[in-house]
Amino acid sequence: MCGIIGAVWWDERLQIRPETFRRMVSVLRHRGPDEQGMLFLPQAEGSWWRMEGGECPNQQEMCFAYPSQTVHPLFPQQGHKDRAESADAASLVPGVALGACRLAIIDVAGGRQPMPNEDGTIWVVQNGEIYNFRTLRQQLLQQGHRFRTASDTEVIVHLYEQLGPACLQQLWGMFALAVWDSRQKQLLLARDRLGKKPLFYRQEPGRLLFASELKSLLELPGLERQVDPGAVDAYLLYQYVPPPQTILVGFSKLPPAGYLIYRQQQIEQGVYWQPDFQQEEDRPVSEYAAQLRELLTDAVRLRLQSEVPLGAFLSGGIDSTIVVGLMQKFSTEPVRTFTIGFPVLEYDETHYARIAAEALGTVHQEFRVEPDALRILPQLVWHFDEPMADSSALPTWYVAEQTRQHVTVALTGDGGDELFLGYPRYPAAGLAGWVDRLPGWLRSVSQWPLWQRLPRSGGRRNILRRLRRFLEAVRLPPDQRYIEWICIFNQARRLALYTEEFRQQLPPEGAERFLLDVFARAAGRDPITTAGLVDLVTYLPCDLMVKVDIASMAHSLECRQPFLDHRVVELAIRMPRRLKYRWGRSKWILRHTFADLLPPAIQRRGKMGFGVPVSEWFRGPLRGWIEQLLTDGRLLSRGYFRPESIQTLLAEHMTGRFDHGARLWALAILELWHRRWIDSQ
Repeated sequence: MCGIIGAVWWDERLQIRPETFRRMVSVLRHRGPDEQGMLFLPQAEGSWWRMEGGECPNQQEMCFAYPSQTVHPLFPQQGHKDRAESADAASLVPGVALGACRLAIIDVAGGRQPMPNEDGTIWVVQNGEIYNFRTLRQQLLQQGHRFRTASDTEVIVHLYEQLGPACLQQLWGMFALAVWDSRQKQLLLARDRLGKKPLFYRQEPGRLLFASELKSLLELPGLERQVDPGAVDAYLLYQYVPPPQTILVGFSKLPPAGYLIYRQQQIEQGVYWQPDFQQEEDRPVSEYAAQLRELLTDAVRLRLQSEVPLGAFLSGGIDSTIVVGLMQKFSTEPVRTFTIGFPVLEYDETHYARIAAEALGTVHQEFRVEPDALRILPQLVWHFDEPMADSSALPTWYVAEQTRQHVTVALTGDGGDELFLGYPRYPAAGLAGWVDRLPGWLRSVSQWPLWQRLPRSGGRRNILRRLRRFLEAVRLPPDQRYIEWICIFNQARRLALYTEEFRQQLPPEGAERFLLDVFARAAGRDPITTAGLVDLVTYLPCDLMVKVDIASMAHSLECRQPFLDHRVVELAIRMPRRLKYRWGRSKWILRHTFADLLPPAIQRRGKMGFGVPVSEWFRGPLRGWIEQLLTDGRLLSRGYFRPESIQTLLAEHMTGRFDHGARLWALAILELWHRRWIDSQ
């Protein structure tokens, strides 16, 4: 696991100074505290640039900077090929810088980055893990490739030599990677299929920059930090900024399964994996169950590869319990499991985690904390780079912080809800699909005055509140209805919130287009399955995976998700709804297939979210803080929001007329982000 960064420039006036690049690498040190490596290939020269006399001031750093024809330390038998070119050709050679901060997990001693091939014509930096690297290594050895390390990263080097960018199809894992090919004078960037590892980039005339985190790119002097109004609008809709947008103009995110090739100052982009959402196969339950058991077991096995201590998050839910149960089958010692508890019973899962741990025989550690939002929020805002309004980042931060004190790698149950229909909104989508078939006059009963008396506030499990939310959206088309259910601020609320000047800056195509396009891909499946597929490629990579990556890497903890093995994902996509949601119960096939690993109490339990009681906080201990923050002159001076609209939100929430907890949290995070990343520049 690492943080990676790099640049390719065709205009020598845009070359990055070594001291600047060192800062850009160092800002990612939390992602890789074990060692830092940097490579410079200066423009229009056929040799490595000797940096600081070839000596690294920090013992943990590797400064690759060797003249051509000298011996490279990884390959003492062979020097570099002579890359001298004619003056005309040399003028077309770009300058290149690559850097990595490494969290050493596989081949701790030898897996240093940037990593070259034998003659130094190809270099790779990677953030993540390639889980099938041992199989690929054997195949590459048979094809004549020479390995000098036992690292999974070196497999990428030789696989790229063999296949070029098509090598991405062969990689199983979680990764963001960069390959510099000096023969083709091209840079390849790519992300894993499900978007578990992030990658930001910026294209300028004559230069391309990339990094694992936006803050690394912002270390480069002279880059303007201009907020994108369309990104603000998308953030207030989804609670995150979807790719390829970022919160700042001129910066982009590579999407999940995306690749980018930069050659001759031109970008070629695409995706190398996109499952067919229409492929549904009606097969016997026994056949699906056997295949699911085989694939998920193998996914867990592959994710146990580690040379450092390894454990698992255990919430006591179905997904994490299955993962831990399968881990235990491969371990000769009890698995180490971790859970975190909170003083508010509605948000505490420690009881179920304890039941699962006792049944599976794990060495279980339980941490109980009183969430201190005011202490944690500045750290979250710095680490997340972009505003991200999922309040469950708080407990995720805490469990990662505590877990890292005991292990370096943790397996999680992420992905089970999206793949096997675990969220409460999925049966609501099914019920709405049934309502859609009713005559129009009968569907209109949802707008009768009687239903308008249902409460708009109350606890997150309040049935009447959920019923009102359902009825308010049921008259809409299915895609618009789903947006209403998952949004923070719907379109009407956002437009009422914005000043007229800000509304004029919004792009003509609304922020809803991101989700509507995905919804169209899944059209044709039943309403429940469609909702799960939409979440799989929107909410999961753009919210949950971002949250887990940032919160865990802030503490130098690697998280691995067996449910997001692409083979498991492809199998789940083909399954009919009846295998996932049956007799009013979600995740039916998981309960059936892994019944031997699930204690009865966990078999019976429903979905419990991983969150914090922000609504209660804003009416209690954080009331003064949120009111002061959102009525402060700095927020209003930005020109986004109408003061009276902010006041209305606060008043309605404090009186209990509406539950605006999530909306107030989103506004607070946006303002704190501004103060850290815009006001302080």
